[in-house]
Amino acid sequence: MNFALIGAAGFVAPRHLKAIHDTGHRLVAAIDPHDAAGVLDRYFPETRFFTEIERFDRFLEKRRRGPKEEQIQFVGICSPNYLHDAHIRLALRAHAHAICEKPLVINPWNIEALQVLEQETGSRVHTVFQLRLHPALIALHDELAARPAGPPVEVELSYITRRGPWYDVSWKGSEEKSGGVAMNIGIHFFDLLLWLFGPVQSSATHLRDPRRMAGRLELERARVRWFLSVDGADLPAGYLESGRSAHRSLTIDGSELEFSEGFGDLHTSLYQEVLSGRGFGIEDARPAIELVYRIRKDVLAKAGEDAHPRVRG
Repeated sequence: MNFALIGAAGFVAPRHLKAIHDTGHRLVAAIDPHDAAGVLDRYFPETRFFTEIERFDRFLEKRRRGPKEEQIQFVGICSPNYLHDAHIRLALRAHAHAICEKPLVINPWNIEALQVLEQETGSRVHTVFQLRLHPALIALHDELAARPAGPPVEVELSYITRRGPWYDVSWKGSEEKSGGVAMNIGIHFFDLLLWLFGPVQSSATHLRDPRRMAGRLELERARVRWFLSVDGADLPAGYLESGRSAHRSLTIDGSELEFSEGFGDLHTSLYQEVLSGRGFGIEDARPAIELVYRIRKDVLAKAGEDAHPRVRG
């Protein structure tokens, strides 16, 4: 099948390129306002490349009206968060399915409009919730589902990933464009928590600044304390010295599941799911988007004994 890619020069684009390549399909066109897209040569050296979205849009429209074998079936979207909504619309209006990095949208009220466009075009929106495909997390999900009903479990989630000063001056450092730390690096972890432990009963936010956030969640089957950071100083001792720049940890009733490894091919697995007619759609994405929007807007609460240890008063 024929693919196009929006955001080909970005951080996450190589994972999409590899997924398209490894599933045996073609990348016909790619777009990025930055022309440092030499990564295309590694996978698809003949891809048509654009730096202007208008010309890319015209190319997709021309293909849509051309022979069936030239039409674009899927558009991968790796652009900045605040552009996802517009680029999903572009893909759907070209009668292509969208495979969009998280978050699909920053604000919940944009969700319904995308669902209307899905109905009008017959194309579908898929989101990249690759953590749902991590083998260790699938096993945990199945184990939790098999447990008899009981009191909520105690959960502690920590995600720390080092980002240098560039982060603060890029679009990722702007809450208006990225949705802030909880949206930009946390959205797939909040989806994971909801997937594992059920819907939100209550929420409190204890820390919110451009590089760190923390809070508490009461879910249907869990009480969760969470901490997110892009500051390398928050990594566990020895991480940087050993060449590790990210720490992902989930503790359930005192038992830790450290899942910093095993992420290499999850985008390929996601593409395989989508191409098999499955994947994760708009309604899968909605609960986490609504939760993170709430976290972003909540009045800060005092960090007491129910807070994450890193921010506990």
